[in-house]
Amino acid sequence: MWVPWPLPTAWVITGYAHAGDDRTGAVATVVGCSGPAPLGGAADLVLVAESPGVGLGARLAGLPGPDPGDGFDDGPPHAKLDAAGHPAPMWNVDAGPGKAVYVGEAKAAWIWAILWPSAAGVLLLENLGLDDLVDRIEGIEMPYGALMPRLGELTSPERR
Repeated sequence: MWVPWPLPTAWVITGYAHAGDDRTGAVATVVGCSGPAPLGGAADLVLVAESPGVGLGARLAGLPGPDPGDGFDDGPPHAKLDAAGHPAPMWNVDAGPGKAVYVGEAKAAWIWAILWPSAAGVLLLENLGLDDLVDRIEGIEMPYGALMPRLGELTSPERR
């Protein structure tokens, strides 16, 4: 489970979710964060870490199919995240208006960064770091806010 750390100034964690079952365990995790957009207004960020083929990141991004599609990583990356001290190249994926979607890979999992509004995508240019909470459970005091409506819809009983 990846979480942006340290959080951007005035941002809070606004939800967690996972996909999986009792037999396989979690095959995808989701962390939601909300705060002020770098260019003004409010913004939401959803980070998805998933095994290839699960499709949760693509679903949240509004893409057909389980993965970002062929050719998404043609050319140099559009952004880089620092994933547990290692660079994680991220490519922008056109997922329609209103949101910015970046996809990359870290620790053999797809990493999706989905941001609303689309202008909030500049947040990835600010050297955003990610910590893997599986490796680091102690020592993080995370600020929490109200559940992000986007994640509330994902976890509603009708969608399970």
